[in-house]
Amino acid sequence: MLTLSREIQVVTKKEIVKEISDEIGLTQLRTKEIVQKTFDAIVKTLIEERRIELRNFGVFEVKKRAARKARNPRTGDKVFVPEKFVVTFKPGKEMEEKVRQLEEEAARHAQQSPESNGEPTSTTETSTTEVVPS
Repeated sequence: MLTLSREIQVVTKKEIVKEISDEIGLTQLRTKEIVQKTFDAIVKTLIEERRIELRNFGVFEVKKRAARKARNPRTGDKVFVPEKFVVTFKPGKEMEEKVRQLEEEAARHAQQSPESNGEPTSTTETSTTEVVPS
C-alpha cells in the first residue's frame, strides 16, 4: 500500500518494485525487469503509434504543441518558443473516481477536525489508499 499525506511524497520506481515484489512473491530484480519492460513498452507505443489506452488507468497521447510567442519571466523580453511534441495523460474513469474519493475523505477529515480553519496543521496526517487491479 502506498501512503498519501498532506506533504508531497515522491514515490520512486524502486519503492513500487518493492511493493509489487512483496505482494506477488517475485524477487525485486525480476519484478524490476517486468516493471521496466512495461514502461519501455508504453514509451515504444507512444513513439510508434502516438497513443496508448490502458483501460481503467488512462490514455497517454503524443500531441504537437504549436509554436508560440512567450515572455522571459526574468528579463521580460519576448521570446519565440518553437513547436514541440509533448506527452499528455488523461486519467481513466476508475482513477478519477479513486481521486474523487480521496478528495471527499480529505473534506470529511477537515470538517471533523476541531482546529481546522482551512490552514495546514503542523502534524502530518496520513491516509492509505490501495489500488486494486480489476
